[in-house]
Amino acid sequence: MNKTHVIEHLRFALEAQLQNAKAAAKAAHDAATHEESVAETQYDTLGLEAAYLAQGQAERVNECYRDIQAFNTVFKESEFNKVREGALVCLIDEQDNAKWFFMGPSAGGLVVTVKEQPIYVVTREAPLGKQLIGKSLDDEVELSIAGNIQLYIIDHLI
Repeated sequence: MNKTHVIEHLRFALEAQLQNAKAAAKAAHDAATHEESVAETQYDTLGLEAAYLAQGQAERVNECYRDIQAFNTVFKESEFNKVREGALVCLIDEQDNAKWFFMGPSAGGLVVTVKEQPIYVVTREAPLGKQLIGKSLDDEVELSIAGNIQLYIIDHLI
């Protein structure tokens, strides 16, 4: 797996999230300031609801900017002998199935595909992230999923 390609895909995905958030924030702002949003009675809350939505969408835009800034910091790291933010990790399960993870500072759950291989962003707050932080190549990771214990071996650490 080429980490440079993974980083390029992550940058693109984070930028796409930002653009989507900006579009949603603009649409919410337009709705909040539209003449039809002006309250006609004391019980008419359409304008107030639109304003709350616009505020939430604006916060989402700020969150996207923070994600991009945080990722830019960890993208600069290149040498890893233990799993930490910025590491690209391949886990092998007991059936020799490989799964790739990028330890991100945020944006947990983001998935990018590189050469038909999904790469999952996991943060240190996630159950898997808690298990991975500080581990080394060939270490075992034990994760309980729906009451079943899954064992993994760290096969690659980039």
